[in-house]
Amino acid sequence: MTRTTPGLLVIFCLIFLLSGCGYYFPHVYDGPEKSVYMPNWKNRTDKLGIDAVMYQSLSIWFQKSKAIRITKKKETADLILAGEITFIDLPSVAWDGNARTTDVKVRLGLRYVLKNLKNGKILWEVPNDMWTEDYDTLNQSADSENEALKQIIDDVSEKIYLGTLDKLRKQNKAE
Repeated sequence: MTRTTPGLLVIFCLIFLLSGCGYYFPHVYDGPEKSVYMPNWKNRTDKLGIDAVMYQSLSIWFQKSKAIRITKKKETADLILAGEITFIDLPSVAWDGNARTTDVKVRLGLRYVLKNLKNGKILWEVPNDMWTEDYDTLNQSADSENEALKQIIDDVSEKIYLGTLDKLRKQNKAE
């Protein structure tokens, strides 16, 4: 059995890291700085304030990148990210052996578009995106539905953030 010295181990680690294994961090955008105009999303549901929750969640995700900033000024923006919440539904219920509900599925429908404001080109459009989340009715918490919605909105926001970064990377390669 041979022993490797700590210095040799460090050299191997550096070679591996510098060799460019092809891995990248999808949450990191290292391209040119971009500003994204994001108006408030339209709320086509009867759930008050869900549009504000969506805006706040997206803003939090976009703050993860130092090269992208959200702006309320369309005139100075490079891109626009606009969307609307098209529906919210509580369509299906699961029952236990005593005819009591145990799980309810919250469904949320959305549509959104990412557009380059400089050339008018649509970079990404999702006309009908539906998300589902279960929540437990056995704990009798009034917040269960809101927690399910919050989870959906966070998941959607992450998807939109990562999708935006992906579209920007592709746009940068094409330029």
